[in-house]
Amino acid sequence: MYAIIETGGKQYWVKPGQDLQVEKLDAEAGSNVELKVLWAANEEGTSADTKAGNTAKVTAQVVKHLRGPKILVFKKRPKKGYERTIGHRQDLTQIKITDIQLA
Repeated sequence: MYAIIETGGKQYWVKPGQDLQVEKLDAEAGSNVELKVLWAANEEGTSADTKAGNTAKVTAQVVKHLRGPKILVFKKRPKKGYERTIGHRQDLTQIKITDIQLA
């Protein structure tokens, strides 16, 4: 089984048992979440396109919440003496895809 899911404004190609880091979800660690499915298929080639009215269901378990690596943003305006350094760390959620169902 394979599926394309959408979460946090990004799309991911997933299969059962896969670990994935996505943008932070509002769920407790250890709880199950349902993700928006764009497309899903099984090994026999049967697919479900959600735009065509078919339904598929992807469930995932929240493993933990974490923060991504620090990204440094440096801004400079030439000949003006302006320099600014900003750091950013994205909040992430690690999930494990438990089940994909075609309906």
